[in-house]
Amino acid sequence: MTDLPRLFGGHVGQDDPIGQAAAIGADCVQFFLGDPQGWKGPEFPHPEGAAGLKAQAEEAGVRIYIHSPYVINVATSNNRIRIPSRKILQQQVSAAAEIGAAGVIVHGGHVTKDDDPQLGYDNWRKTFERMDLEVPVFIENTAGGNNSMARRLESIARLWDALDGFDAGFCLDTCHAWAGGIEMPEAAEKILAITGRIDLVHANDSQGGFDSGRDRHANFGDGTITVDSLVDCIATAGSSVICETPSAGIANDIELLRTRLGA
Repeated sequence: MTDLPRLFGGHVGQDDPIGQAAAIGADCVQFFLGDPQGWKGPEFPHPEGAAGLKAQAEEAGVRIYIHSPYVINVATSNNRIRIPSRKILQQQVSAAAEIGAAGVIVHGGHVTKDDDPQLGYDNWRKTFERMDLEVPVFIENTAGGNNSMARRLESIARLWDALDGFDAGFCLDTCHAWAGGIEMPEAAEKILAITGRIDLVHANDSQGGFDSGRDRHANFGDGTITVDSLVDCIATAGSSVICETPSAGIANDIELLRTRLGA
C-alpha cells in the first residue's frame, strides 16, 4: 500500500493540469495522458514534455495520478483487445514514472457472457506477471456489467485471490460502488477486509440509484448517496481523494471533504 499523506484533489483536463489544480484548490490531480477512448500511446501535456511537467508539479507541490484509457481490458479472452491492452497499460505506467506520478488507475475490465470468469482473473494475474511496475497500479471497481472483474464484492475477492503475491493497488470509486450494488458507507470497510488496502478514492455522488449499474457521477448532494455516507466511507478508506464530479461544483466538493475530514 502506498504510504503517502492524504491529499484532496480532482480530475482535470490535460491542458495545464497543474494550473487547473490551483484553480480548484487541489493538492493532487488526476488526468489522462492522451485520448481516453483511443489506443495511441501516452502524450505529455506540457511544452517541455515529461521533464517539464514533473518539474512544474514538484514546484507547485501537487501530486499526480494518471488514469489509463477506458479502452483497456486486460481480462478479456479477445486477443485483439487483451494484448494491446497490456501494451498500453505498460506504456501508461512507464510514462507515469517519467512525470513522477504516484500511481496509474485502471478499470477492472470484464469477460464475455460465454467465458468462465476465472479466465478474466487468470488474465489479470498474467498481466502483473509481465508488467514492470515502475509506479503502482490501482485497479478500480466498476459500476456495471454482470461479467465484470471488479463490480461485486465477491468478484473483487476472486480478483485479489488471483493476484496474491503481487503488489496490486486498489482505487475505490464511491459512485461505482453504490451503482454496482455495494452499500454505503460500508463499502470501504468491506473492500479493506478483502484487499487490505485502498490506495486512492474516487469521491463521487451517483446519479443512478443503488445497484442501478449506471456510471454517472454527480456533485455531492446532487445524487442518490447521502453526503454523510460519502464522508464516512472516505474517512474509513483513509487514502487520498480525487473528485471526478462535474467541473462546476468540483472545487466545492474538494473543500467539503477537506473541511469534514479535518485536513
